[in-house]
Amino acid sequence: MIKAIFAACAALPFALPATSSAQATYPAKPIRLVVGQAPGGATDVIARLVSPKLSEHLGQQVIVENRTGAAGSIGAAFIAKSAPDGYNLLVASSSYAINPSLYTDMPFDPARDLLPVTLIAEAPFLLVVHPSMPVHSVKELVALAKQKPGTLNFASGGNGSSGHLAGELFKFLAGVNIVHIPYKGAGPALVDVMAGQIHFTFGSVLSSMGHVKNGRLRALGVTGGKRSSGAPNLPTISEAGIKGYQTTSWYGLLSPANTPAQIVNLLSANMNKAVHSPEVKNKILTDGAEPDGGTPKQFQDLMAAEMRRAAEIVKRAGIKP
Repeated sequence: MIKAIFAACAALPFALPATSSAQATYPAKPIRLVVGQAPGGATDVIARLVSPKLSEHLGQQVIVENRTGAAGSIGAAFIAKSAPDGYNLLVASSSYAINPSLYTDMPFDPARDLLPVTLIAEAPFLLVVHPSMPVHSVKELVALAKQKPGTLNFASGGNGSSGHLAGELFKFLAGVNIVHIPYKGAGPALVDVMAGQIHFTFGSVLSSMGHVKNGRLRALGVTGGKRSSGAPNLPTISEAGIKGYQTTSWYGLLSPANTPAQIVNLLSANMNKAVHSPEVKNKILTDGAEPDGGTPKQFQDLMAAEMRRAAEIVKRAGIKP
């Protein structure tokens, strides 16, 4: 199935000419950015961070709208069924690459129904615990989990979400028995960790760092392959003792299939400008993420690699919807 998805993606037209008068005047009205995750989560943070600057570059209002559920698939399905005119777009997260391995009855085809436009940013997760937890390092958390197997729980933004896979990878490489608690969005999951209802979570650095700084959460490590610019004193989880552990979350812009290439390329160019504008770039870096950008083809290649990696984790962990 995955190979078929890649083959279909490779055939997508990224540079076909388009000359209609409607395309020539695009955009002529406000643009909607749909986020498939809950308000307050990292995908929502990214969308609301770039939308004002994107609006400035396009000369039209860009409105962020949350349509949550099924690890982002509800929002993605809505955009997949929208008119391919550039006025309804999707800001997707890593969950988009996970869902094809998780769901067999998705309401849209990730290969056929949506076009990659631009990668916006990538960010590691923070492994964060409630401050009352008697652990101050990754090693101490692993030791506690081994001392009390099956009693520690971690929250995620949903079954099969990128945060869930981050936890399953941790569980596998650390050799611990921890319990997954899925929520309807990363924002609500983070709230319950701060409230002490859940022991820990893998929260995006974008949505978690502020709570770490004000003492509502304690960060033990970052999940990326290198230390985060927003938390340079925090070790990577691999550095902290779980060798080989590495995972990040990415955020990108997609449009309905058959959106004219002229519009796709215009959106890509202007999102690149927005991401690399000094105020947006500095904010992304300060929050611990990495601004990206690039072409539709580069974003397509990233998604293909991420789909392969997600398929391995889903199969090994036996994750079911």
